[in-house]
Amino acid sequence: MKKIVLLMLLLQLYPIIIQSQELDATVTMNVEQLPNPARDRLINFETVVQDYLNNNKYTSGTWEGERIKCSFTIFFLGAPDETSYSAQLVVSSQRPVEGSQISSLMLSIMDNAWSFKYEKGQGLYFNQSDFDPLTSMLDYYAYIILGFDFDSFYSLGGTDYFRKAMDIAMKGGGSRFPKGWQFESTVFNRQALVENLLNAKYQQFRQDYFDYHYNGIDLFYSKDREIGVRNIVKLVKNLESKKGQIDWRSVLMKVFFDAKAGEFATYLKNYEDQSIFTSLKRIDPAHAAKYDEALR
Repeated sequence: MKKIVLLMLLLQLYPIIIQSQELDATVTMNVEQLPNPARDRLINFETVVQDYLNNNKYTSGTWEGERIKCSFTIFFLGAPDETSYSAQLVVSSQRPVEGSQISSLMLSIMDNAWSFKYEKGQGLYFNQSDFDPLTSMLDYYAYIILGFDFDSFYSLGGTDYFRKAMDIAMKGGGSRFPKGWQFESTVFNRQALVENLLNAKYQQFRQDYFDYHYNGIDLFYSKDREIGVRNIVKLVKNLESKKGQIDWRSVLMKVFFDAKAGEFATYLKNYEDQSIFTSLKRIDPAHAAKYDEALR
């Protein structure tokens, strides 16, 4: 009888255990630029990284929602010695859109400056106290993914996770692997992204980011399309009105529009005031072709 009771308790707890982690990450890698010996040393590396991301817990409370679907694509660029690697990392994440079968692209980041050490068969361990160029990079992007996800459901809801990402970035900037971590205002780097996210001058944008998702695209399909579009437009208009106060060329704006330009073209294609695309092209000239296509 005791064994039966114990089994029932385990069966009741098991769904909680498997749902307690937050990420549903898919990891792939490309080793075409590496010599064969280096490729051999990376056998099972993508499985090791995927297990690390999916089995660690990045929040303190019980995770009750769906796991966040995300992908980490690693393009290896070089292997200077038997344990050192340089790579490019592409990170993306998605969020379900209420009342529909589609997802919203939240992030699509190409990070070109990742250097780390890895030994064949090495285990990866979750350690928030010390900086490790391999696991800290994964943790940083896990927190960025969580922060953007929380910001889309609660106004400024991702702040704690962006602060955790900033802590990692600061440690990385002072480490023996500073490339990509040290703050540089003119190019993409990890510290610049979180500095933008935590800077008070972008707080209105983050509040509009919440409305864009929760009261915008979620309402577009589920309840009131007109109100949904209005909140999508509000973000664009508020950004335009902030000229001179925020930098439209900032890392945060690049990350945002790289993910959302296609959505703006889709959701606003039939909007009554087509001058909204003139505003978008002014704020986000990098994706002007998409906006022009929506106008045709």
